[in-house]
Amino acid sequence: MKHRILGGTGLSVSEYALGAMMFGAMGDTGHDESIRMIHTALDAGINLVDTADVYSGGESEVIVGKALKGRRDDVVLATKGGLPMGDDPNRRGGSARWLHRAVEDSLRRLDTDRIDLYQLHRPDPYTDVDETLGALSDLVRAGKIRAVGGSFFAPEEIVEAQWTAERRGHHRFRSEQPPYSILTRGVENRVLPTAQRYGLGVLTFGPLNSGWLSGRADPTAGHRNAGAGAKMFDLTRPGVRAKADAVRKLTALAAEAGLPLSHLATAFVRAHPAVTAVLIGPRRPEHLADLLAGADVELGDDVLDRIDAIVPPGVDVNPDDFYIDPTPALTDKRLRRR
Repeated sequence: MKHRILGGTGLSVSEYALGAMMFGAMGDTGHDESIRMIHTALDAGINLVDTADVYSGGESEVIVGKALKGRRDDVVLATKGGLPMGDDPNRRGGSARWLHRAVEDSLRRLDTDRIDLYQLHRPDPYTDVDETLGALSDLVRAGKIRAVGGSFFAPEEIVEAQWTAERRGHHRFRSEQPPYSILTRGVENRVLPTAQRYGLGVLTFGPLNSGWLSGRADPTAGHRNAGAGAKMFDLTRPGVRAKADAVRKLTALAAEAGLPLSHLATAFVRAHPAVTAVLIGPRRPEHLADLLAGADVELGDDVLDRIDAIVPPGVDVNPDDFYIDPTPALTDKRLRRR
């Protein structure tokens, strides 16, 4: 497993990182099986584990904490906070009041005395970024977290946070965590170049685009094609049909290259020079085994050029993918009505 330095932190992290979103109730995975999967990933050379307080209501952090017993010093442990943790409007966001509480709660669930990378799960439009960075800096000085980062930050939000940190003397964000796959290339336009300009490490998630690039015979069938995610698989939608067409072409390209589609997909993300590590989020042991088998795959320019011909650089094939957040200024009525 190859390693890269995470931004300016000096931390050496594996090119594959283990995402823990599917461990616990969200993935319907028992604790024992999840722990075995984490150990399998660590034994394969992965040293970065990423979770969040909101995953399965904190259960994912508990599972990760159990799995790291006796191995904590060998792992770069990352978690996230800021999304709602209950109905109380003060149990979310980037306020100092909540972040101090959220970090203490995550430390308790993870059963550790420090978090190596603490990330704000989403920008908070209701809290001054100076307030957020000040609170996170206090937590760094207290030794509870080692470095701070963001997730789903727009380019202008990345810049604002960097400038605020410099002017106010705060610890600055050292990483960004955006979605990135062959089918969701929009971050190539401004997010990845902005992260590079400010020396941020980039931890991308969703390389298989919720199973579309997993190599399944029918990517519209599965556990995610219900509820909030159903529109991602509804073939009556033009964007979904466009994805299905792109996947057919990518499947043929992968076969010609002698690769499983999942290996083509993850190798594509790792090929971008801005990307530090790609988060893989397996739900079952067989998913993890398949992804680990492709850890050393590298794509030549000929294959990358053919991918560009199928999905042009900077293009999101389906702009309605449910996990791509539209700007709150348009979707939150409180931000556009007095």
